Amino acid sequence: MTIPLLSPTYVDPSHLADAVKSQGFGVLSPSGVATFLDMPLSALEMLKPDWEGLPPDNFLKDGGRYRRRRHSSFIVEGEAIKQVPHRAHFQPLEYNALHGGMLRMFEPLKPGFVAQPVITRLLQSIAQVCSAVKGKQAWYVEAHQFRIDTSTGIGRPTPEGAHRDGTDFVAILFAGRENIRGGESRIFEFNGRHGQRFTLTEKWTLLLLDDQRVIHESTPIQPAGENGHRDTLVLTFRAGGFLEPQLAAAVTQ
Repeated sequence: MTIPLLSPTYVDPSHLADAVKSQGFGVLSPSGVATFLDMPLSALEMLKPDWEGLPPDNFLKDGGRYRRRRHSSFIVEGEAIKQVPHRAHFQPLEYNALHGGMLRMFEPLKPGFVAQPVITRLLQSIAQVCSAVKGKQAWYVEAHQFRIDTSTGIGRPTPEGAHRDGTDFVAILFAGRENIRGGESRIFEFNGRHGQRFTLTEKWTLLLLDDQRVIHESTPIQPAGENGHRDTLVLTFRAGGFLEPQLAAAVTQ
């Protein structure tokens, strides 16, 4: 029996900040993303080849070989974007019980990927929404390019389970899925009982979360054919600086 996939409720791009304020998240359709960025979806399609050949994530504590990724960091202030020297990704244990407390150094995003004009527009546009929700300021952004595959069986987009990232906002740009089952997105109130679930199936859908208000996860994926995979670009936006070990220690004391 085929289980129907629940679709997200899309918001108008002009109301994305309002949706994040009112319910802790908002979802833009692919056409909404084109309007949001004021660029055609063909600009995003120019990014797609870079998901092929991503290096493996060698830090998975569950021993899995299902995740490939690249990672780079930026500071966005107004229209200005600065890519910072390559740095390790860090999360404290209270935000990531599986991989927290580790300095994880991944391969950086390819220069050609970063140089695409749509990446500039994406960073600027999301930062503008973040500022509309929490005030105009510099945003410290970490960009994670992910491919979760089913080459060895089950693939886990969020092996740590339902979690927050320790940032202010999390943007998930869905870049497509092939020959898989599962991968349902689940969003829960951090201090409440309510939640929503849906499956991202339309390529170039954008999900924006308030990381201080909601917990999120994606369910495991299973193969439904050859070369099953799920691709995303995850962008985290944090005020006040990147999350570093010394800062995390100061926050928890």
